[in-house]
Amino acid sequence: MVDTISLRDAYRTLLDAASTVAGSGDTSPVPPTGEWNADQILAHVAIVNAATIATVSAASAGAPTTYDTRTAHDIWTIEHVIALAGGNAGLRERIRLQADALCALGGPMLSETELDTLVPALLLSHDKLLVNQPLPLRDLITGLADVELPGHTRQLLALLPQPAADD
Repeated sequence: MVDTISLRDAYRTLLDAASTVAGSGDTSPVPPTGEWNADQILAHVAIVNAATIATVSAASAGAPTTYDTRTAHDIWTIEHVIALAGGNAGLRERIRLQADALCALGGPMLSETELDTLVPALLLSHDKLLVNQPLPLRDLITGLADVELPGHTRQLLALLPQPAADD
């Protein structure tokens, strides 16, 4: 079984960071050069979650599936998801509900055999290929908790206003 406690904690930490940024009083924190704003980060996470849910669902139905994160990096798709969700608050709620679904799907619902299913995977980050090979389904789920969500939590927190340096 997948460690859904770690997955749930990673989602909670991400959503806490997103709430902190949203409540910081800075109406549009400017991201560092080449990075996304808070809404874009959350939309990206929501798209990755949707792809993971679809992959897990297909595998549990015995259907052939793949895992491809290219769509989660497409700026038109990211902006479309922001609009569909109704902005930051809607994105946070969507991610919270997706977390519930992934924790249910990745928990006791899947057998060890299903979690060991090799899924052709194509994972990108900052337009660089990270993975282009089959991965066990469990690794796609645990990768969210171990890498994806903590990385985006750090991105969100980097948007917070930095205290002025004392001279």
